[in-house]
Amino acid sequence: MKWIKAARLRTLPLSLAGIVMGGALSFSGEFNTTIFWLCIATATAFQVLSNYANDYGDFAKGTDNDNRVGPKRTMQAGLISKKEMKTALVITSIISLALGGYLSYLGTQLMETKFLILFLVLGVLSVVAAIKYTVGKSAYGYSGLGDLFVFLFFGLVGVLGSKFLISGELSGYEILPAFSIGLFSMAVLNLNNMRDEHNDKENNKNTLVVKMGLKKAKIYHYILILVGMGLLLIHSYLTAETIWQWLFTIPFIILVKHLFFVKKTIENRALDPELKKVALSTFLISILTFLGIYLSC
Repeated sequence: MKWIKAARLRTLPLSLAGIVMGGALSFSGEFNTTIFWLCIATATAFQVLSNYANDYGDFAKGTDNDNRVGPKRTMQAGLISKKEMKTALVITSIISLALGGYLSYLGTQLMETKFLILFLVLGVLSVVAAIKYTVGKSAYGYSGLGDLFVFLFFGLVGVLGSKFLISGELSGYEILPAFSIGLFSMAVLNLNNMRDEHNDKENNKNTLVVKMGLKKAKIYHYILILVGMGLLLIHSYLTAETIWQWLFTIPFIILVKHLFFVKKTIENRALDPELKKVALSTFLISILTFLGIYLSC
């Protein structure tokens, strides 16, 4: 049970949103169901690895303490020792690499070798990125680079990588939903960092929120959400053939209400429940995009 708690399964919908979006876009080509589910499994493994690494890294640096808002993590609560978590990181890394390697092989077996090499490299980089977010002296999450990596791996790699592996092709317009998922994922991280601003500042975790301050972080947040929504609308305007392909706009109601809530919120810890709203809205947008394109085929 402690390992399930450490895996933080509630974070999975956001990490899978990019894969579902990539799957949705794949209906324009040849949809490979086996590759789709293997993408889901691989993304899940990478997210669990990232959560284990965050538990370890933030605890080791003292960021996970009694002043932190949100659920108490397993190492902070004394449920898992450093030695146990190190072992878990090794095992989860191996599982992630194995799944990623098998996915890369199956997804590119009819393509040139350079594509296999590309995805194998991306798999290794994904493991490194998952661990180095909080672990080690050069942890990029402590220097304000977390947003960039979230955008790259949750958005571009998640959406475009899965789409290419599932269908064997890419088109120009698909960059728009990939950017959107990346921006929404950045918004979730930004919310997390706004919530933890004071504790992060005290523990030298220099997130973008700590660097720019709460007022500018809120403006940054509005931009992430609104641009993400706008890019999806543009993509649908350019590609939609039936009304079903506009289903994804339903969760926009939640996102707009969320923006008004963020604007009027003064107390940082009040933002904690909003993380779930934005993460689940992002996942729902991907699900409805998938359903809408499927019904239009």
